[in-house]
Amino acid sequence: MNQEEKEQILKKAQKWFKQSIAQNHIKNTKKLKDASNFDINPFLAVYLSNFLTGKSKSKGIAKALLYPRVLGTSITTSFGTNIQKFTNEVLSSFGSTTTGIDIEFIDQINKNKIYCQLKSGPNTINKDDVETIAGHFKNVINLGRTNNLRITHNDMVVGIIYGTTESLNGHYRRIQNDYGYPIYIGKDFWHRLTGDENFYADLVKAIGKVAVKADFKKELKEVIDELAMSPEIQDLAD
Repeated sequence: MNQEEKEQILKKAQKWFKQSIAQNHIKNTKKLKDASNFDINPFLAVYLSNFLTGKSKSKGIAKALLYPRVLGTSITTSFGTNIQKFTNEVLSSFGSTTTGIDIEFIDQINKNKIYCQLKSGPNTINKDDVETIAGHFKNVINLGRTNNLRITHNDMVVGIIYGTTESLNGHYRRIQNDYGYPIYIGKDFWHRLTGDENFYADLVKAIGKVAVKADFKKELKEVIDELAMSPEIQDLAD
């Protein structure tokens, strides 16, 4: 990969993050002005308000409800569900037409042709996904035999956008240990895809430039203020 191709991917990644992640994050946060959007546990809501602010006032309760959603669950889910957009918009030049495979590329370390299913992070699959992934990979290997193409287990890979080997959950480890399919994750994945050992760090920096512009402080305060006025929260407050 030359410098121009590298810059194109970084720019596409920035655009994807802004349009698919940041803008949706803002839109979804603005929807949380009403307490009906939350399954409120009155015991925990009051406790967490005191834990967070030292008081059980309405704004404290609103913050205790809102912060975990907008700083955790919502944005993490959005990142994971938009992985297909990431594949199509950012890694389109590596796109695959093979069923069950997201991208195909030449591993820049071992020079093998790789058939890769792409995932967002190290904890993003469950027990059932393991069998599905293994089934897709087995079908590709069998198809290769039918077409006189030598495709081995080592050519079938799960690529994970971020994380480390140590952070992989047990389901990913099963794919690797029980079925023999390699896992490329974080820095290793991007190095093998692009041939640039520093690409992962450069990608994180590129996304960071988008994040710098994501100042939602004023609007977030307005959401908290309006949420705090909900009757359900007013009833719980001191």
